[in-house]
Amino acid sequence: MNKSKPSEPSQTICMSREEFVQRMTEIVGWGTKEECGELFDKVDVAQEGFINWDKLTSFLLLTLYEKDEQAKATVVPQWRDLEFLPVKHKDTIQRVIFLKSSSRYLTISKEGSVGIWGENLKLQETLPITSDATKLKHLWVTSMVSLENVNKIAVAFTSKEICFYDLLSKEEFPCQYKLQGLKGTPICMDYWYNPLDANESILSFGDITGKVQVIAFTTALISLFEHPAGACEDEEATVTINWAELCSGHHKCCYTLGHKLHHGDWVRQVTYNASLDAIISSTTSNTNTVVLAWREKSKKHLKMTSFNIAQGIHGFDYHSQLNLIATAGIDNKVCLWNPYVVSKPVGVLWGHSASVIAVQFFAARKQLFSFSRDKVLRLWDIQHQLSIQRISCFFPKSQDFRCLFHFDEAHGRLFISFNNQLALLAMKSEAGKRVTSHKKAVTCVLYNSVLKQVISSDVGSTVSFWMIDTGQKIKQFTGCHGNAEISTMALDANETRLLTGSTDGTVKVWDLNGCCHHTLNVGQEGAVDISHILVLKKTILVTGWDRSITVFRPQNFNQFSIQPEEWKGGIQHHDDILCAAFSPPQTLVTGSYDGEIVLWNNSTENAHYVLHPDYQRLLKSKSDTGPQKLLGAGRSPSTHPTYDQATLGACSFEMDTECNHAVMRLCFLEARKNITETGGANLVSCGGSGYVRFWDTFKKQLLAEFLAHSGVGSIIMSTDKSNRYLATGDLEGWLKIWNIEEYCLNSSKNKLTQAPALIRSVRPHEDWISSLEMCEAGGRSLVLSASADCSICATDVCGVPVQIFGQGKHWQLENCSSVPKRDTNLMGNKIQEKSIKEIRLFSKEESCLDPSKHSLLDKKTYSVRPSEVINLGVKYMETHDFYDGGIIRKSCSSFRSLSIGTLKELPEVNKPAFLLDPEKYFREGPEEQCPQIPEFPSLSETLKAVFDEKNLFPKEILDHERRAKQLCQETSSEVKIKRNKK
Repeated sequence: MNKSKPSEPSQTICMSREEFVQRMTEIVGWGTKEECGELFDKVDVAQEGFINWDKLTSFLLLTLYEKDEQAKATVVPQWRDLEFLPVKHKDTIQRVIFLKSSSRYLTISKEGSVGIWGENLKLQETLPITSDATKLKHLWVTSMVSLENVNKIAVAFTSKEICFYDLLSKEEFPCQYKLQGLKGTPICMDYWYNPLDANESILSFGDITGKVQVIAFTTALISLFEHPAGACEDEEATVTINWAELCSGHHKCCYTLGHKLHHGDWVRQVTYNASLDAIISSTTSNTNTVVLAWREKSKKHLKMTSFNIAQGIHGFDYHSQLNLIATAGIDNKVCLWNPYVVSKPVGVLWGHSASVIAVQFFAARKQLFSFSRDKVLRLWDIQHQLSIQRISCFFPKSQDFRCLFHFDEAHGRLFISFNNQLALLAMKSEAGKRVTSHKKAVTCVLYNSVLKQVISSDVGSTVSFWMIDTGQKIKQFTGCHGNAEISTMALDANETRLLTGSTDGTVKVWDLNGCCHHTLNVGQEGAVDISHILVLKKTILVTGWDRSITVFRPQNFNQFSIQPEEWKGGIQHHDDILCAAFSPPQTLVTGSYDGEIVLWNNSTENAHYVLHPDYQRLLKSKSDTGPQKLLGAGRSPSTHPTYDQATLGACSFEMDTECNHAVMRLCFLEARKNITETGGANLVSCGGSGYVRFWDTFKKQLLAEFLAHSGVGSIIMSTDKSNRYLATGDLEGWLKIWNIEEYCLNSSKNKLTQAPALIRSVRPHEDWISSLEMCEAGGRSLVLSASADCSICATDVCGVPVQIFGQGKHWQLENCSSVPKRDTNLMGNKIQEKSIKEIRLFSKEESCLDPSKHSLLDKKTYSVRPSEVINLGVKYMETHDFYDGGIIRKSCSSFRSLSIGTLKELPEVNKPAFLLDPEKYFREGPEEQCPQIPEFPSLSETLKAVFDEKNLFPKEILDHERRAKQLCQETSSEVKIKRNKK
């Protein structure tokens, strides 16, 4: 790229798309012209037709920065707020362990109380480790370990004893074994068992005299220790074991090992590592700080090596895959050691300003936690030996405290104790089982068909861009509206500008590189709830928080901050406008919270009709602020009943108190042609109570409604460009895909309540679905769904498993099967057959009716009063007067308005001559007979000579082949002669 830079600093070089592609392929030397063209399009977001060096470098720097931020987000764990658990310990917490067999946590304190916690960290009970209170009066607990293979715990006391308690007993922690007579007080313990042979296990402990002792069990599943000969046979009785007898080999089921290399210093930590087959122990001394006691082949002798660390250490941890020992130095350093190199550490991690009191590896990520005395928690990248996270400032302010550090990697929980307080840092769900696309709840999702990218926003004011082909994140804009939530988004007609609406009362216009060009002050410097942005050719309409439409006109965008202009139609809704839709050339519809759909002329900005599933009402002029009159469903404005003002006021507020008709989404079926002739539905609405409704805006009629989701409240929807599929989502995360290609294509006086064919029902989300978008990618129909569970999913209509944007494994759209035909759907076939039967029955009934008898029908049986419709709500199936309006017309075609009468009888027609005498005009003459095709001579007559090798091949080739045969024959004869002579 250096060759393409300008020769002088003041010179600016601009390149067109063709020139850029040519120069890139020549200079870089790899990549196709299509890829270079795509790079140009990404840089030239404003579509100016040229780019310069500044634009290219800015784009590259921004891309690399976003990749770096994305890499950090996947490496660095995200934590929930610090939480203090409600412990009942009165003294310092000595140990926290997790019991895998029962999925419970145990905590033990110095005074001898054990806290039992569920897996959800709810405290179940707190029990004393012994029922004899006098024994605990001057007795402290120093450590505890879990013996998972035998369902026991071992507890060390200041009385130089180690007690073994049974967890399966009906009593509360009965003491099964008591090991006494130790030479020093044990202050740290560790337990290991062989997962392949649970009989083999090792209990190691260190005391205040500097001794490290090991008990190796050989038959742990049968018995840890042998029972004395004169012991009581009661199973609940405590068996006392003397340490001297254990060391002398009196117990055949175990043996002991030990060393005194620490020379009287307190052993702060001890552990046995199976991969090294060594016991590792540490002290705060600067000599023999860390001792590795390697087991010999006989398993009963130890070979010692040691590290000398200045000022000593507080603790250590070992990573078996990296083969590293990390030490928490009193000199503020974290050192990394190779167990076989004792001279110096292989790495030193600098960053703490106080002595490090604990270290622990995050084994799966090859990272290291360290915690210092100034209450600073750091997370280190071991490969690069860099600090990637620092957490501080919210721990308890205490100068004198005893700290316990324990990280439960399986559950992503970090426990830190401060004396008798226990703090919890839990990793967020993104590090758990479910994959998430955003850190916070996702509010909107869009599809850019030009760039083939998915755009999403969340409540944390973040906008992310994803590749539809792989699900990989491309870039991300943070803080688009500060800390305010982004509630909705929209793209312009060219899909080069992104509009984001926020709860701060503004709509911002961005290019796809993250540059904000305009800010639309929707709320007039106030916070409002923007629910929908509709970008038209000459206007931008914003709705959501008011009964009126806020309009902006792009031709007046001559400043950065834009103020709204007046909407000429005034206020026509009684409640907040939640959504809007537009159908060319000038039809605009808006839906409100009370279920009303207002039809507007976008050119004149005047409303001309109101749709509602239960009633109709008259529109008011811009100056009129009084209540409007309601019309019964199916009645014309000229025949509406009269109401007084009090009745109208009551109706307008009591009609939909539970918001069962709230219109959440509106969608025009643009792909349906000839709707004006056939009278089918061209508008779909959905919202309250889970209903989907189909409307004919030309006849102002509700044609169909069906219950898509029952008992889940309001729903949202989206349809594809061909209007073949309709996707609906609810508050419980369920997504349904319907086939509406042949649904409600013709007008009918009966409101259809039968649902269309259900293609697929799946639950891609765990929380409510906030946005839906249908798109075509890779030759397949996809449903993009955003949810409050922080994820964005791509659901295929054909039944391919749901994919989550941001998941570790990228998908490939072309590897999936194509969309199936609707005829293969059994449910769709059943519904279609049922609808056909209904049509046939209705047609037969029509053919039997006599138009002269229509007046004999009792209209009271078939009519419904408007008040009854309102009270019964959306679940009432309205019954119409089928025969009101004259003769029934069976045809629903475009010629149904033509008057077709009986055919008149015509006089006899004079037939032409060619019909009276066809032989005269059509017979074949003798001179016009078909000419005979001459026969071709046979091959044997025309062939001059038969082909052979002499005629087919050249003479040179035949001579060469003949000489070769002669040479071969001469050679073979000579060989035979020699053999005969021998």
